Amino acid sequence: MAQTQDRLFTPVLIAGCIIVLVGFSLRASFGVFQIPIATEFNWPRAEFSLAIAIQNLAWGFGQPIFGALAERFGDRKAIIVGAICYAAGLVLSSSAVTPGAHQLYEILVGFGIAGTGFGVILAVVGRASSDKYRSMSLGIATAAGSGGQVVGPPLAEWLLTMMNWSEVFLVFAALILLALLALPFMRTGAVATKSELEESMGTILRKTFRDPSYTLIFLGFFSCGYQLSFVTAHFPAFITEVCSPIVAGGALASLGITSTSALGAIAISIIGLANIAGTLAAGWLGNYFPKKYLLAGIYTGRTIIAAWFILTPMTPATVVIFSTLMGSLWLATVPLTSGLIAHIYGLRYMGTLYGIVFFSHQLGSFMGVWLGGTLYDIYGSYTAVWWVGVGVGAFSAIIHLPIKEVALTARAPQV
Repeated sequence: MAQTQDRLFTPVLIAGCIIVLVGFSLRASFGVFQIPIATEFNWPRAEFSLAIAIQNLAWGFGQPIFGALAERFGDRKAIIVGAICYAAGLVLSSSAVTPGAHQLYEILVGFGIAGTGFGVILAVVGRASSDKYRSMSLGIATAAGSGGQVVGPPLAEWLLTMMNWSEVFLVFAALILLALLALPFMRTGAVATKSELEESMGTILRKTFRDPSYTLIFLGFFSCGYQLSFVTAHFPAFITEVCSPIVAGGALASLGITSTSALGAIAISIIGLANIAGTLAAGWLGNYFPKKYLLAGIYTGRTIIAAWFILTPMTPATVVIFSTLMGSLWLATVPLTSGLIAHIYGLRYMGTLYGIVFFSHQLGSFMGVWLGGTLYDIYGSYTAVWWVGVGVGAFSAIIHLPIKEVALTARAPQV
């Protein structure tokens, strides 16, 4: 069995970053297609929103499945299946002309994201990292997802100036398959300790499900999915329709951002750019401070920032400020949550255990995207959806505090 390497940057980490970056660049761009697709087919906003919501729910269902597949048949096989699902979903979606077809094919896309995303990749990176560098490695791999968020929406916006949205989907399908070129470097290190290897999945699942801390982690991750997916899916359209115009000759105009639609795509990129620093900081801090307190602090910060934004008249300046502040906390929860699971429950079944927790995240994602479209069609505004996000964020901040951040094996007699 290969051993973990006592250095930060390993081939496994670099390859994992490449796959996550490509996968998330495509996923983060779906909000850019909200208006073009709705306009072409004259659909209510809720129709495409439901397709993205179903994608997120399928991602949530698929995450523990792909985690278990990776642990049973091998990480690289699971990633290949995920990439094929991703590409197939995009190709089929490119020819869909009804809301039902889009919503059906987004199930494949969601499974594809599960197979090429954090659940599988972070488990591989975590197992290949030494204790000394594990938290930081998880932070770097998560930051790669933010890097994808930086390039994805502007790339989609740029491609839409030259081709139809359906052709852009085909380009994206080719890109996710090209990411598989990094797979030869995904050679997993030591997977677990001897005692962890001797435990069956059923045994560790029973112990984990009886632990109240795991339930708290599960419930707390809901708001992360709600907030992130609502913003990713609806923020570009929200900015396009509500934001005051770009001032001619102003700072944004001088950078080539002359319309609110362009600002919407750039805002998602700003969030991703800010989160590169935020996620790396979270990974570093996770080595020195209790992860549950860091998570509570992140959710508190998100709650305050979202409340300020919705109470303030939207201008290009407030969009940039919000995107920067929220971006610094965007995916910072991921290395801390995955690291918390690895610390408490071990590495052997980290992919499956994180995948189950991630299902809660994706339930939140479904609700955020679906409610965004549904309440918009009812009220002509996103205000109510924002306030729900504020409430669930505060809930997550509180619910992380009672988590018992001690390895399960160290307190096994009490479980």
